[in-house]
Amino acid sequence: MRHLGILAHSSEGAALCFRAFCQEGFRELGPYEHPDVTLDFIALARSMPSWDSGAYGTVRGTLAESVRRLAAAGAEFFVCPDNTAHLALELPGEELALPGLHIAEVVADRAAADGRRRVGVLGTSYTMEGQVYPGALGRRGIEAVVPEAEDRRLVDRIIFEELLDGVFTEESRRRYAEVIERLAARGCDAVALVCTEIPLLVTPGVSPLPTLDSTRLLAAAAFETAVGRRPWPAWRGGPVG
Repeated sequence: MRHLGILAHSSEGAALCFRAFCQEGFRELGPYEHPDVTLDFIALARSMPSWDSGAYGTVRGTLAESVRRLAAAGAEFFVCPDNTAHLALELPGEELALPGLHIAEVVADRAAADGRRRVGVLGTSYTMEGQVYPGALGRRGIEAVVPEAEDRRLVDRIIFEELLDGVFTEESRRRYAEVIERLAARGCDAVALVCTEIPLLVTPGVSPLPTLDSTRLLAAAAFETAVGRRPWPAWRGGPVG
C-alpha cells in the first residue's frame, strides 16, 4: 500500500477527509487497518491576506511547502481536500514535490459517471466565481451553474463565519437547502458540494438535489490509489486539460 499525504488548508475539511480515508480502510481491509497517511497543515490564517488581495501565487508557494514536507515525511502522493486551494495549485509554476489527485477532476469524473448534464456548484466565492469547476466539468461536457449573486454571498458567509469554525446550525442548513432548490429550478440535476466542509452541513437527506460530496469522493479516490485500484496520478500542480 502506498503512503498518502493530505495537504490541509482548512481544518474541518481536512479532518473529514482524513477520517473518511481511514474509514475506507476499516471497511475494506479490516478493523483499524488503512494505508499510511500523513497530514500537513500550515495555518489558513497565513494565506488569507493573499486570498483577499488576489495574490494566488503566494498561496501556491505556501501549499508547495506543505507538499515538500509531506514528501519528507515519506508520503508518495497527495490530495488537497480544499477546493479553493486548487485555484492556486493550478497556477503555472515549479512542479510540486509529489504527484496528486485533483479534487475537481475526481468530482467531475463522478458527475460524468452518474450521467449528469448540469451541475450546481456550492463553495466559497473564490471557487464559485473561479474556473476550476467550469473547466473540470466542461471537459466532460457538463455545464457548471453557480447560485445568483445574493445566494453566493450567503453561501460564502456561512462558510467563513460558521463552517470553518466547526459551527453547523439548522438555520444555515435550511438556507443552503433553499439555495439548492433554486439551482434545481434552473435545471440542475445534481449539486457539487465543493467546499469540503459543506457535506458536514448538507447531507444527502437534506439536499433537494443529488449531491456530489467532494470530500468523501476525494478520500475514496485516495484510498483506491493507495491500494493500487486507481491509476497513479501524474498531476504535479499547474493547469489541467
